[in-house]
Amino acid sequence: MPITEPVMLKVTYFYDRVSIDVDNIIKPIQDALKGLVYVDDDQVTDILSRKRNLNSNFRAENLSRVLAEGFIRGNEFLHIVIEEAPDQEVLD
Repeated sequence: MPITEPVMLKVTYFYDRVSIDVDNIIKPIQDALKGLVYVDDDQVTDILSRKRNLNSNFRAENLSRVLAEGFIRGNEFLHIVIEEAPDQEVLD
């Protein structure tokens, strides 16, 4: 059953060679999740979008099983997390 409350979308694009602009991947993802994860993409109030080169040296903290599987496969992939939206009356 799709979520009806406001949500925050966190997207990390892990790429191998050529990357696309991180802002160009957001809208298709929002549209694809509509009806599956949330009722409508206007529920997305906050977005964290980033890209990381798989060939770079970086440290993953609190590695989930799903994220670990992405790294093991070695191909570019998206890691998407949907969370409850932060308090809309607080700016930080």
